[in-house]
Amino acid sequence: MILDLIRKRRSVFPAQYNDKPVAKADIEKVLEAANWAPNHKKTEPWRFKVMTGKTKEKLGLFLSLKYMENVADPKQMKAKKLIENPKMAGAIIAICMQRDPKESLPEWEEIAATSMAVQNMWLCCTEMGIGSYWSSPPLIKFMDEFFEMEPGEKCLGFFYMGHFDGELPEGTREPIEDKVVWAD
Repeated sequence: MILDLIRKRRSVFPAQYNDKPVAKADIEKVLEAANWAPNHKKTEPWRFKVMTGKTKEKLGLFLSLKYMENVADPKQMKAKKLIENPKMAGAIIAICMQRDPKESLPEWEEIAATSMAVQNMWLCCTEMGIGSYWSSPPLIKFMDEFFEMEPGEKCLGFFYMGHFDGELPEGTREPIEDKVVWAD
């Protein structure tokens, strides 16, 4: 049942990943799931840049450098984490949104559609037993210096993927009744 899969979805962070690589076929399956997200006016605004191998290390170095250059009081521990996290991942997918050149709908709708694509990716990873996590550091504003990006394209974050050992904790939520108002 899809509700069981939704309830099972968790953020699994790079520090939890083991050394088992994520197969290219699995990454492609996750991206195919993303491609079926709902979107208004069929703009399909999601764009993805897949990083494996040496590119993950380059990303970590880039992020660490940008952090050191742009933060008033940078912390060495944070700079080190920015370098190490990408290396721990089996794959990293930059989550990007391509703005409709006609601006035929509000930007928030294209961001929402891209977010739904990521939810599809996350659920697909959950089903396949692959850990995943959406990271949106402030440094994403510099990604046009790392990747070639189209006019109107912006990076919304990184989708980290990796295999992990052990069980994940059960999730908790406050009752839905506390968040719903019925109007007859």
